[in-house]
Amino acid sequence: MTRMELRQRGDAVRTELGLGRSGEPEPLPGFDDFMAEVAFGGIWDRPHLARPDRMICALAALGLGGHQEPLEAHVASALDLGLPARTILEVFMQAGLYGGFVTTEAAARTAQKVFTARKIRVEPDAPRVETDESLDANGRAVMAQLHGDRADQGYAAPDNPVTGTLYPSAIRYGYGELWGRPGLDHRQRMIVAIASFTALGLEGQLKKFGASALNIGLSREEVIEAVIQTGPYSGFPRALNGLGLLSDVLS
Repeated sequence: MTRMELRQRGDAVRTELGLGRSGEPEPLPGFDDFMAEVAFGGIWDRPHLARPDRMICALAALGLGGHQEPLEAHVASALDLGLPARTILEVFMQAGLYGGFVTTEAAARTAQKVFTARKIRVEPDAPRVETDESLDANGRAVMAQLHGDRADQGYAAPDNPVTGTLYPSAIRYGYGELWGRPGLDHRQRMIVAIASFTALGLEGQLKKFGASALNIGLSREEVIEAVIQTGPYSGFPRALNGLGLLSDVLS
C-alpha cells in the first residue's frame, strides 16, 4: 500500500469512527494528512484487536492524559461503536486506579456532556454492602485468577514491611472491588490495565499484567496491539518501551 493509499484508508477509517476531519483550519500544515496516515491508517486499521477494544485503549490513554477535547470526540465515537455508557465510565474508573482517581472524575464529567447531549442516563448503583473481609477474599481470588503463582511476588509480597503498609488496600479496593464492578468484564479491564500502564510508563506493572493477560483469554497478538494502540495518544516511545518489556513474557 502506498502512502497515498494508506492516507486514503486512514481517512475512511476516521470517518467510520466519526472522528473525521473537522473542516476547521489545520493546527499546522499537513497535520490532518499525517494523522490519517499514521494514526488511523497505520494503527486503527491494524488486525488482531477489534475496534471496540482499540477504543477502550484510546479512552484510557486520553482520560489519563487529561485531554478533554479529543476525549469528548472519542466518547461519542465509542457510543457509535456500540460501547455502553456504563462501559465507557468504567474504563475511566479502572484507569484511575493506576493514574489517580482525579483523572476518573475529570474524564467522567467530559463523558457526561456527551451522554446529556444524547439523552443517555446511567442508572446509579445500589449501595455496596460487602464487608471488608469479603472484599479481601474476593481480591485475593481475583489476584490468583489473574496472576497465578506470581500474585504474591515483588511489591505484592505479603511479608514486605514497606509495601505491606499500602498493598492490602490495593487488594481490597483494586482487585476486590473494582475488578468486580459491572460494565466491564475481566478481559476488558485487563485491556484498560495494559493501555494504562503503557500510557503512564509503569514498566513493572506492564510486564506483570502483560503476562497475566494470557491467563484470562487475551491472545499474545491482542496484548501487543493494545500497547500499539496507545501510540497516537501517549507517544510512540512509551509504546515501544512497552513492547520491549513484553518481548520476554510474550516470546
